[in-house]
Amino acid sequence: MRIRDVAATTGLSAHTLRWYEKIGLLRSVERDRGGRRLFTQDDLRWLEFIGRLREMDMPVREMVRYAELRERGEQGDATLAARRELLEGHRQRVRERMDRLAACLTHLDDKIAWYRGQEDDHA
Repeated sequence: MRIRDVAATTGLSAHTLRWYEKIGLLRSVERDRGGRRLFTQDDLRWLEFIGRLREMDMPVREMVRYAELRERGEQGDATLAARRELLEGHRQRVRERMDRLAACLTHLDDKIAWYRGQEDDHA
């Protein structure tokens, strides 16, 4: 799959895909004889995972660290614990953020209920 097809499939721009490769987030993308990138289904699965990490606001430096560990881990299981620990740390931050957002949502719901009550009183 060429870069334009991957961009259309993932919603990422070609520029972003090239940047991911430049910073080490996307590695080992095969190339054809003309030097054009050829993405595999494995690359697409990896990009989907990266997208989920981005959606959960994982810092790019942590994603790059995970990618480095993943790349080294392909030669064996030496980085399994480090990858798990990195994801566990991020999971904890996501849970804390979810708790803060839940509290904000409760406050917002209370404020909306107050406005509805005021409207009913004036109706």
